[in-house]
Amino acid sequence: MLDHLDGATRLYVVIGDPITQVKSPAGLTRGFAARGRNAVLVPLHVTAAEVEPCLAGLALARNLDGIVVTVPHKFTARRLCATVTERAEFLGSVNIMRRTPGGWHGDMTDGLGFLGAIQAGGFQPQGKRALQVGAGGAGTAIALALLEAGLAELALHDADAARRDALLARLHARFGERVRAGSADPTGYDLAVNATPAGMRAEDPLPLDAARLAPTAFVGDVITVPEVTPLLAAARARGCRISTGVAMFDAARELIVDFLLGR
Repeated sequence: MLDHLDGATRLYVVIGDPITQVKSPAGLTRGFAARGRNAVLVPLHVTAAEVEPCLAGLALARNLDGIVVTVPHKFTARRLCATVTERAEFLGSVNIMRRTPGGWHGDMTDGLGFLGAIQAGGFQPQGKRALQVGAGGAGTAIALALLEAGLAELALHDADAARRDALLARLHARFGERVRAGSADPTGYDLAVNATPAGMRAEDPLPLDAARLAPTAFVGDVITVPEVTPLLAAARARGCRISTGVAMFDAARELIVDFLLGR
């Protein structure tokens, strides 16, 4: 995969804190190669306090063409973009940035990736009810994608009530009474979504009350390591169908590669 690495190789980075969980370097590097590009994606561990100076420094590397953004930098990265897509403008966050003559151009594909993953798993959101835990960068994008795909009702829950309410206000302006505040109780919902980091560590509490999941419910998670999180394991034990964070990334991979390459 990297046998062509040389001085002409174009560079892309993925930034996050933590960073060891990301699956994108190998997958996106293969995507570049499949399109005949001499390019590589490498991970960078960058804390929240360092992200702005880090991106300013990266902009000075003339062979660095793009940035993939993961937790917790997606809102900060939006502020550092010169231009963004309409979707990213609405959400106020980005997960991919491409160098242009006028500065960084950003987009947000987390929602499309999650939507593609659950659809591939056999769940169609049209007319259904969903509970989503998490209103951060990935959560904002997932909420928008589900509602645009025809979800009848979305209940949002987040430990940060101010962040939850800010997202509810934006979504309510576009989707009206189809969105409301929720809780950690998934009773009565067709779809349950974890869009938080809860589950990355073994000691994390479950983001919702898995004991109240109906066996007919579909449960999706954004976490890639472990691929089957404690929430997904509990849901599967109750008979639920599940979708993993790895499936979410796989569903978005081609969109990300095309964006980074300017297609």
